[in-house]
Order: sequence, then structure tokens, then C-alpha cells
Amino acid sequence: MKLWDKGISIDKKIEKFTVGNDRELDMYLAEYDLTASKAHARMLGKVGIMDQQEMDAVLKELAKLQEQLENGQFQIEEEFEDVHSKIEYELTRALGETGKKIHTARSRNDQVLVAMQLYFKENLKEIHNKTEDLIGVLLKLAEEHKEKLLPGYTHLQVAMPSSFGLWFSAYAELLIDDLYLLDAGLKIVDQNPLGSAAGYGSSFPIDREFTTGELGFSTMKYNVVAAQMSRGKCERTVTSNIASLANTLSRFAMDVCLYMSQNFDFISFPDELTTGSSIMPHKKNPDVFELIRGKCNKLQAISNEMILITNNLPSGYHRDFQLIKENSIYAVENIKEILDIFIHSIASINVKDVDLNDEKYKYLFTVDSINDLVMQGRSFRDAYKEIGEQVQNDTYSPSGSKKHTHTGSKDNLALEEIRNKIQKS
Repeated sequence: MKLWDKGISIDKKIEKFTVGNDRELDMYLAEYDLTASKAHARMLGKVGIMDQQEMDAVLKELAKLQEQLENGQFQIEEEFEDVHSKIEYELTRALGETGKKIHTARSRNDQVLVAMQLYFKENLKEIHNKTEDLIGVLLKLAEEHKEKLLPGYTHLQVAMPSSFGLWFSAYAELLIDDLYLLDAGLKIVDQNPLGSAAGYGSSFPIDREFTTGELGFSTMKYNVVAAQMSRGKCERTVTSNIASLANTLSRFAMDVCLYMSQNFDFISFPDELTTGSSIMPHKKNPDVFELIRGKCNKLQAISNEMILITNNLPSGYHRDFQLIKENSIYAVENIKEILDIFIHSIASINVKDVDLNDEKYKYLFTVDSINDLVMQGRSFRDAYKEIGEQVQNDTYSPSGSKKHTHTGSKDNLALEEIRNKIQKS
């Protein structure tokens, strides 16, 4: 069944090409299309397009389909083009002419729009909460290991003293920036497009304010053309926000892989969280974090793909938009899985004691030595030259780590202030 069927047969190759994998993808959207259909039916009843009996009958059948979905019995069979045609078919099969009324005053365009935006709304909140959970784990680890020193690097060269507390809380605070972006994305998708129909509204006396309230949107996309043009923009925004989060997680995963290597040997994980080699029995590979890194890099590419598909399309609907559904859903579902596995794994990290007296860390404290001379009255430039000459002549002797007292430094992590940022977000 096709909602646009006018009784003309379509070439099977063309049908297969144009339908693509919508049936599989629409299983993610079925819940939201049913929700939107309920709100639409109530609105049709409110404005008199359906009478009370018809509205009640449609709502009852939609509830049955919702129950089937929850029980895992709902399927979009091959004869259906998408979830929208499946639902309308079931309503028509059960209710006859009454079931056919569900499509009054809406188009498949605004059906897809509202289902996608409800999907994004719910999932952005879930991604936000999972990210917040990860931040909580990292701040807990920062508190536990704030006294453990760690070499800091620039250009992958030993640079200055850092700490595990600084490392964990650095990523925690970066993730708060990603929360801000997720919340901005949520604000963009939290605008009801239902009622825009094919993109130019309807001559029916519909009540868009009613469906906005029924669906829990904070506002509507008032201009019907703007509502249609939000197709693509919502997907670009959501995948871009996810890409930012993926970037943070990818960099963190790279640090983990680096720090687990024997040349660094700063951290380890329980055997059950690592994998081995088929020929090297000593191997404990960070496959989980390598896959996180790779998956996150793949997610960052999706937002660029969204731009390339949509950036030169004129106003109105175009079938190109079908192509952005798959990767936007992929991005949402994958980032949730990545966050789950990251939280599960990083909570079991084993932080090792790093011997900063090791010869390779000899120059870790040169900046502190320069600062000592400055505090004794030397100019910074002269102190820099003196310590530089000691390094050049191999006469430099580190005097050990100094306390760094300013806010946000290794000895003053400002963890409570970082937690306050989360509350404000």
C-alpha cells in the first residue's frame, strides 16, 4: 500500500529504489507516528471533521497498534512503503471509511517531520542524560585520583606536571560544552511542524495550537513553508551536535589507548574489558576504546554528509530528504550505545602510580624551576635563559613538583564549580 497510490502500477525496480530501507528505519519512528496520529485524530474530532464516535474508534485502533508495538508484534510488511501507509491500512481495515479519514489535513511530509522531531526530542534528552552520567563518573574519578601526578604533554613531548584529577575533570568539563549543544539542538526540534501538510498548509480549519499542546512541543513552527524547510535543518543540527560529542569521546578514547600502551603505562583495565591476540599471548588490547574512537570519527563525518545532501536544495520538499533519515537515526542510536559502553568501561579504570623521578620525566619541572627564580626576584626572561642553559649543558636538576594554587590547576581542580555548570545546563 502507498499513500499516493492512484491505481497505476509502478515499475518494480523503481519501487525498490525509491522505497530503499524505509521499512526498517521506520520501526524507530513507529511509536512517534502513532503518537502524532492520536493527536491529529483528537484535533480532527475537536474541529468537527470527525464526529465523537469516529474519533473514539480511531483512537482505540491506534492504541491497539501501540500495544502491538510494545509487545514486539508490530511489523511493516513488504507490501507497505513505510510506517505511515501501514498504520493507515490497519485503520482502514478495521474501521472502513472512518479509518480513511486519518489522513485528512495532513501530508506524508508533515507526518515524517513530526515523527522525526518527536524521535529527536526524546533521544536528545536521553543522550543528554547519558552524557551527564558520564560526566558524573569522570568527576568521581577526578576526586579519587586528584593527588596522583601524571606527565602533561605538548606535541607528544614531556611538558609540565599534570594529574589524573586534571585529566578526568578536563574531559568532564568539555562534555558540558557538548551538553550545551545538545540542549540547543533540543530547542530547534521542539517546534511542532504538524499541520504544514505538504509544505503550504491546508484549507481545512485545523487547530495547530491544539496538536502542539497534545504532543508536548514548547512551540510550533508557525510558517508552514518554514516547517517544511526544517526537514534537513533538524537533521543537520542533531547530527552536528552529536558530532561535537563524538569528537570529545574520540579524543578521550585516544588518550586511553595511548596511556594503556607499555611506553606510557599510566592506566590499565580488568582483563574482561580487553581482548587478546591470536598469536601473542601477552596482549591486552584496548579494542573497546579503539572502536569507540572509530565509531565516533564515523559519526563526525555524518554531519558533513547532511550538509552536502541538503545545502543547495530550494524551498519545498525533495526526495533527497529520504537519504538523510538513515544516517541521522544511525547517529542517534550509535551515540547512545557508545555512551553506555564508555560509562561501563571507564568506571573500571585502574590508575597506576607514575614515577615522575624517572629519567624521561627529568625536564617535567623546568617551568616550575623558572617560576621559582621569578618569585625570588629574577625577570622571567632571565630565569628562562638560566634554566634553558642548564638543560642545554645537562646540569639541570629538578626540584620536584610545586603546588599549583590557581583555579582549575592540578592542585585546585574546581570540581564543585564544574558540577555547578551541569546544574545550570
